Amino acid sequence: MDTTVGKKLPGVYCNSLLHYSRYQTREVTVGDVPMGANNPIRIQSMTTVDTMDTLGSVEQTLRMVDAGCEYVRITAPSIKEAQNLAEIKKQLRLRGCNVPLVADIHFTPNAAEVAARIVEKVRINPGNYADKKKFNELSYTEAEYQNELERIYKKFSPLVNICKEYGTAMRIGTNHGSLSDRIMSHYGDTPEGMVESAMEFIRMCEDLKFYNLVISMKSSNPQVMIQAYRQLVEKMTEEGMNYPLHLGVTEAGDGEDGRIKSAVGIGTLLEDGLGDTVRVSLTEEPELEAPVAIALVERYNERRLKEVSPDVFSSFKEMCLPARDHTRRETTEVNNFIGSSQVPRVVADISRENLLDPFILTPVGYRYDALLDKYHMGEQSVDFVYLADQLPSFIMPANLKQIYDYETWKNFRQPVNIHPLFSLKEYLSAEERDAQLNLVRVKANDLEGDLFAELQFDKTLVFVLETDQAHGMADQRWFFCQLVENGIDVPVIIKRTYDPEDFSGPKGDLMNPNEPISKLQIYAGTDFGGLLTEGYGDGIWLDSRATPLEHVASISFGILQATRSRISKTEYISCPSCGRTLFDLQETTQLIRSRTNHLKGLKIGIMGCIVNGPGEMADADYGYVGAGPGKITLYRGKQVVKKNVDTNDALDELIEIIKADGKWIEDEGVKS
Repeated sequence: MDTTVGKKLPGVYCNSLLHYSRYQTREVTVGDVPMGANNPIRIQSMTTVDTMDTLGSVEQTLRMVDAGCEYVRITAPSIKEAQNLAEIKKQLRLRGCNVPLVADIHFTPNAAEVAARIVEKVRINPGNYADKKKFNELSYTEAEYQNELERIYKKFSPLVNICKEYGTAMRIGTNHGSLSDRIMSHYGDTPEGMVESAMEFIRMCEDLKFYNLVISMKSSNPQVMIQAYRQLVEKMTEEGMNYPLHLGVTEAGDGEDGRIKSAVGIGTLLEDGLGDTVRVSLTEEPELEAPVAIALVERYNERRLKEVSPDVFSSFKEMCLPARDHTRRETTEVNNFIGSSQVPRVVADISRENLLDPFILTPVGYRYDALLDKYHMGEQSVDFVYLADQLPSFIMPANLKQIYDYETWKNFRQPVNIHPLFSLKEYLSAEERDAQLNLVRVKANDLEGDLFAELQFDKTLVFVLETDQAHGMADQRWFFCQLVENGIDVPVIIKRTYDPEDFSGPKGDLMNPNEPISKLQIYAGTDFGGLLTEGYGDGIWLDSRATPLEHVASISFGILQATRSRISKTEYISCPSCGRTLFDLQETTQLIRSRTNHLKGLKIGIMGCIVNGPGEMADADYGYVGAGPGKITLYRGKQVVKKNVDTNDALDELIEIIKADGKWIEDEGVKS
């Protein structure tokens, strides 16, 4: 085998946490579009029409390729669908489309063996390929466990040998929600279990001298997904492996939520230099997924031009590796409002708005009632507004904190809920400071300057961490690591500024008329999300003058939701649809959202079929799963509550289950 492993220090999952450097993997052949090594990060998606609909599959594949897909995956749940892949491939080739096809296999080794003779790549899930997933709690002796592995080996070997014979690549795709009962019995519902589930199958492949492998570790929870990939790289490196990585957050959902959740998971790993192909799983048409994946990837194609050689990396002794249990950095609590156990706070810049109009606070979550002359706030009302040196002509809501530049703030006579923003120099030289809360703008390199050495870390201090570096997430991560190493417990608001030119690109997002907003969701999801999932950050400040204020606020709360840092709305875990889907996922998701989106903190899984059923819903509180044409099965967690409910009644039945559990509240709109 090829044991050339990327230059990586022991016990660390990437080349560098300080510089951008793509982790070197082996090259894998997928038709005539190779992956890994020095090849570009590849874009892919999956068809949603019935695989037996040859013309529909062909037409959709062509649209996906036009949108930027370099691989197209098609489900093959049984032998008949696997056989029809030959006709789909034939028709595509007749139309001049040579895109490599990937067969998606669940449960059925015989279908995989047929497909492997036809397509360029097959994807198998080790959780249900020749293994069991029945949510049974099993207990194995070591001998029994080994016997199970030997049984799987015998069932798996024919597929491996066919792939070797036909030059077919294979993706070993572990899903968090479909770990086998055997793996769950030994490792539990953990990233470690996900990694070992894949490693068992990789070792079998290597024993059969088959190395044309791609590996994935998918979850609907970005934190779990990130940890699983990082631990996979560590484990593969220990065993002399460097297989390419397929990145994806499964069941990400649709719209803004789906884009942000995908960016948090995928973007964080791309920042680490990990990933050789990307699939963004949205509950939308598959051709809408490719532009999102391209927007994620194109930042790193550009960054590679300035990539730092691993030979110059400094020691990792200066770094604090992210905690595997997502432990939040310990900080002091300032003004009973920010830091420590307080939820991360959201800052919005309103200094460029019309400060004569009290209604300008509506986009940031404060609805003004002119008749009563009062404000109403909701779950997504920002915590701070920044006004720079501008003064409003109306009285601000009593619970909304205002931030002014220091020179303006010091002119207030009684600054209640009004706080200063200093430069580091201003703070050190200031004759007057706020008795409650002082915000100080800093950059990572300030840590090494003389001014920072003069700071006294009192209980009113909050840092606003900015960056102007291309690899800004690593720059800000370094700052946090230095605070931890030096025992500095000052709360930190992460600030990122995006200019209009940040949203331009060579390809453009032709499928999305709101490209700047879409790209802001993706970029900010990556930049903030990567730090928040590592436990860094007591607040976020997203600044984008090219973006309407309501989108800035919504994206900010969406990032906190996706990282499980602050829950402010219902979470929907919805699959992206495929040829197995038994109802219109997009329409159904929107319908369920319209009736339940006021249930803050509740997680609802919406799955097209049993393959993406209770397992794939992972940690959902309730599930709505296709059971057959016109029939839905409803779940509480992973337990079936009602089977074969008529589609017309299923949503009402789901709501009744939520009500019976005491988790339903009436939608009263915003509250005072």
